[in-house]
Amino acid sequence: MQAILAVTIPFFALVLCGYLAAQRKVLPEAAIPGLNAFVLFFALPCMLFRFGAGMPLAQLLDPSLIAIYALCAVGVVVFTLAVTLRRSPQASGVDMKNAAFGALVAAFPNTGFMGVPLLVALLGPDAAGPMIGTLLVDLFLTSSLCIALAQAAPQGSRGARVLHSLRGAMSNPLPWAIALGALLSISGLQLPAPIAQIIKMLGDAATPVALFTIGSVLWRAGQHAHTRTPPARYLPVALIKLFVHPLLVWSVGLAVRAAGVPVSDFGLHVLMLAAALPSASNVSLLAERYGADNGRVARIIMASTVLAFATFSVLAWMLGATAR
Repeated sequence: MQAILAVTIPFFALVLCGYLAAQRKVLPEAAIPGLNAFVLFFALPCMLFRFGAGMPLAQLLDPSLIAIYALCAVGVVVFTLAVTLRRSPQASGVDMKNAAFGALVAAFPNTGFMGVPLLVALLGPDAAGPMIGTLLVDLFLTSSLCIALAQAAPQGSRGARVLHSLRGAMSNPLPWAIALGALLSISGLQLPAPIAQIIKMLGDAATPVALFTIGSVLWRAGQHAHTRTPPARYLPVALIKLFVHPLLVWSVGLAVRAAGVPVSDFGLHVLMLAAALPSASNVSLLAERYGADNGRVARIIMASTVLAFATFSVLAWMLGATAR
């Protein structure tokens, strides 16, 4: 456990630093979107590009691991909707828009900003491949499905809304960075040394700045919350994220292995730890953009982030993860 905490404490401490910096006005609120943009459009794409360029395509995109994770992501979305959706005016729960965004934070871990560097630090560079697979599933499947469900506009079919959501996912720079890195790996070409050094410098900045940004985004989300949400409306979803999601991944992974599909212990452990990560902090910005109850979403993310320090560390210890 000491080796696990030696990795997880600095990661979560940087999140706390970002939160306190924003809360104490050391980091102006107006600077937070720019900080987020730097990570999303510069630092993180360079980090993922380097991972994509540094490993074989078969290791980067394992079909069995991607299928397991995708099935579980849909399962978590359906389960969260069933638990939280209000089906009548008298029933407790939330409407479809807010239930869909709750399902999104229950199924979408903070893979890019936190998960990839954290699991690489815990398990070594081989963890990057399965983690990148989970990130692609969440960007294209999980987020597109939940945003399509959240858009209750009468015009247009649900299929059209799914296509609209997919177009939004295609505008995200992260999949393109992964794809370009994979193409470079397949081609066997090498980048010119100055360009490679620029990418390395930006990629090296991704982890600390991303973690700091998570904290500042969480503080900002709380400031822009339109409602005060009681714990009964957000805590169950945070618990689904931290307990139900990894348990479902473990169960489905064992079932798929029992059916004869080769699934390595290492790959399954990476998927479980990815599922045990706290909710993606940027979902609060999406909820604000689509007019959902961003106060509820922000509290789900905050609760999952605070609790994940303990739950993630314990799961990593139970799985025998060792820092490298």
